[in-house]
Amino acid sequence: MGAVTGRAQQDEFTDFVGRQGELAQIAAMLERGRLVTVVGPGGVGKTRVALVAAAQAAGNYPDGVWIVEQSGLRDPLLLPNTVASVLGLPEQDARSALDALLEYLRDKRLLLILDTCEHLLDACADLIQAILPDAPGVTVLATSRQPIDTLGEQNFAVQPLPVPDSDTAELDRGDAVELFALRAAAAVPDFAVTAANAADVIGLCRRLDGIPLAIELAAVQLRALALDELTRRLDHRFAVLTGGRPGALERHQTLHTAIEWSYGLCSLPERRLWTRLSVFAGTFSLAAAEEVCAEVELERGDVVNALIELVDKSVVLREGSRYRMLDTLREFGADRLAESGEEAACRARHIGRYLSKARYFGDHFADDDQMDRYHELRETHSNVRAALEYALGDPVGSAVPAVPAVPPVTAVPAGAAGMSGGSGVSGASGASGASGSELAGGRERAGGAESAGETTDRWRSGLEMACALYGYWQISGLLGEGGYWLTKALERFPEAGWERALALVNRGFVRSFHGDITGALADCEEGTEIGLAIGDDAIVARGYQHMHLTLTFLGQHERALQVGAEARDRLRACGDRAGEVIFMGQQGHLHHLAGRPLQSVATCEEGLAMLGPGDGEQWLRSYLYLIYGLALYQMPGREAACEDVVRQGLLGKSMLGDIVGMAYALDILGWVSLKVGLPERAAWLLGTAAPLWDRCGAPFSGTAIMEQFHLDAERDAAAAMGAERYAAVHGTGVAYMKGQLNDVARGASFQVQVP
Repeated sequence: MGAVTGRAQQDEFTDFVGRQGELAQIAAMLERGRLVTVVGPGGVGKTRVALVAAAQAAGNYPDGVWIVEQSGLRDPLLLPNTVASVLGLPEQDARSALDALLEYLRDKRLLLILDTCEHLLDACADLIQAILPDAPGVTVLATSRQPIDTLGEQNFAVQPLPVPDSDTAELDRGDAVELFALRAAAAVPDFAVTAANAADVIGLCRRLDGIPLAIELAAVQLRALALDELTRRLDHRFAVLTGGRPGALERHQTLHTAIEWSYGLCSLPERRLWTRLSVFAGTFSLAAAEEVCAEVELERGDVVNALIELVDKSVVLREGSRYRMLDTLREFGADRLAESGEEAACRARHIGRYLSKARYFGDHFADDDQMDRYHELRETHSNVRAALEYALGDPVGSAVPAVPAVPPVTAVPAGAAGMSGGSGVSGASGASGASGSELAGGRERAGGAESAGETTDRWRSGLEMACALYGYWQISGLLGEGGYWLTKALERFPEAGWERALALVNRGFVRSFHGDITGALADCEEGTEIGLAIGDDAIVARGYQHMHLTLTFLGQHERALQVGAEARDRLRACGDRAGEVIFMGQQGHLHHLAGRPLQSVATCEEGLAMLGPGDGEQWLRSYLYLIYGLALYQMPGREAACEDVVRQGLLGKSMLGDIVGMAYALDILGWVSLKVGLPERAAWLLGTAAPLWDRCGAPFSGTAIMEQFHLDAERDAAAAMGAERYAAVHGTGVAYMKGQLNDVARGASFQVQVP
């Protein structure tokens, strides 16, 4: 996701040094008010202090402690979407992300950590002022290099760690020396602060102003330098460097100098990698670093070696199989990258990597590796977002080589699935497709601004990426964000052409699931009309397919049948297998809603047969099972079969974490339970579905027929059990699912056990 991610806080920070007084003060401020901002210079430890304070206060917040890491977020308009995503709210209805977020938070008691606010101060202030009056149980703990400057804010300034007053201080020492000793021992296991070296250690910590990040960067150098040599070099560096950026605060200057000193101790390949890694947002993999940070294939070995060294030097942090760079170090690297003249090419390789992954996912959406590719995208969502932001950004002052688009053709390769049909680009041959360097189209011109043609090509890359991710937006529940990027792409291409047609039909698909059915139909109709005019068969096929979906949701069943016949013929002619399987689910749903359960069952069986017996694909398969179950529910005597297929659908949706799909499955199982004379089971199942529907806006996408099935089941179960007993059993189901949601928020998978 980030992405930007959320996590429950752990209770133990075994390597946290000092600051007990500061933690007590923050705890008191959290008791007094609902907005506390931890402020201080970069590298002083604001985030860590906030996390420890939050962990200690977690018992006061029964709905959890959540952190929204904003360092990779640059577009302030996406802040509500980011917070909603952290909290696990799918964007499944027409409400804005802010409205859905406020409704969800209204009755919650939780602590929301907004980390790294300094580059989004106005957006954070607006969000906080929307949340606090509307959600009285929510408290906000923010971290920023400067106050957010909003109503009700309490500011707590985190100071550097204290350093002993003299070089001859007692060895029970101050916290800065303790931190250095801890980090130095991690770097060199036999290192210890003794009476013989205490003066050097204390002097070094004083030279670094007690700033934790600066101390940690210095401590790891003991792997290569003796303590006295480290101190001598550091003293020389600080004498030569006057403190970094003009106008910076003294402590910012100290940190900048310390980072520049650490940078200077790196080898040339390490420095080059440090700067190039700054284009990543959030975490990245080794493969990503190799592809984006190597200009040519031969450099990939250098990337691996340099990355190992940067991890050893604590410039890059390793988190399992992934890596990340601290914000302050990434910011330093970004400045150096801009100065180097390599930024344009590096960003182009970054766009190229994530575009190729998006292409593969879109072109192979119904393949057995769907879940592996989906989870890969979700894990690196922050980089997907960063690539879209770079690609769809305003014209820049220096040349940015874009991923070249292939001129439009009418014949589309099999598997293009309408995602790149207008550009004639087929699916990538492997998981990552063409390399970033190939996609970048060579090195940037020396000097000069980005040309109009280069800007257009770059925008085209962003448009194709947003379109290729049509299934990702749906599975992840990030429909609002998907619509945002598609709208931004449409703004870049106001004239009728394959680019606009492609973006329109894909935005129509996203809008249809997001609840804006009227807008979705308008998009599909306009995009299809343009596609017909320019003769792009793949876009037209998807246009008709998505139009069929919107007409089904609107209840225009006869027109939907006519459009559907056209859609399937065109999808087959284009070899668009994924589109055809998606269509089968839509058609099955149409038959079910129109009161034709036999046709619905036959259609779903045909769709499942198209997928084959493999179990890798989950999203389409699980929806086909749910629609199959809905049809069986309407057929007398098929209750057992209905239960069986809906359970299979529930399993798939649970694996995906698809809240809407799980809500459908549990509701249907409740209806079936009532039908076979088990009202208590029905009450419990309807209760388990309720918290899921609460996160989705309008249940059943506002489809009146489905809503009536639900209301009938509630009424009949309450009549059979009595209103009081029904409410009690329903409440146990609600509590069960809330517990599941809390477990998932802490990193668990859904394990829904249906009796």
